[in-house]
Amino acid sequence: MDGTGLARRARRRERSEKGIVHTIRPTGPADGDTLVEIWRSSVHATHDFVSKQDLAEIEAEVREIVALEPLWLALDAAGEPLGFLGLSTNAVDALFVAAEHRGTGVGRALIDFAKSRHSWLITIVNEQNEQALGFYEHAGFRPEGRSADDGHGRPYPVLHMRWIGAQRGGG
Repeated sequence: MDGTGLARRARRRERSEKGIVHTIRPTGPADGDTLVEIWRSSVHATHDFVSKQDLAEIEAEVREIVALEPLWLALDAAGEPLGFLGLSTNAVDALFVAAEHRGTGVGRALIDFAKSRHSWLITIVNEQNEQALGFYEHAGFRPEGRSADDGHGRPYPVLHMRWIGAQRGGG
């Protein structure tokens, strides 16, 4: 194969590996701006029902959360951040994938990461975010309840969802 063919193959391999989760690691203080940018990118792609004023308020809350909470950051082989997961005891508190990496398996890798650590999980999903609802349902989560607001008094109904891992014995 000539040099041109090798270069073409290398570019194709690089494109196919871009967006594939290579590492999931805990976040640190230096990741704050990156996490907020991923959040902003993801929300602008999926939350067209949220007012601009509410988005600004929520972003301020997100800045506080990413500075204080331990989160999990998904990276590709080149170290490019793809998305992040907030995971507390049996709860997926946050899952955001950068808009340009949505649909590439990043969200699934983060959910699988969470599932590998717990036998059951709960999460809260905006009812109006049909893409997220479909994602969680496909991942095995089922609705268990509904709240008329987002928990902060904003008029965005949420669904409470639960995933229960493989049952042992008797089944």
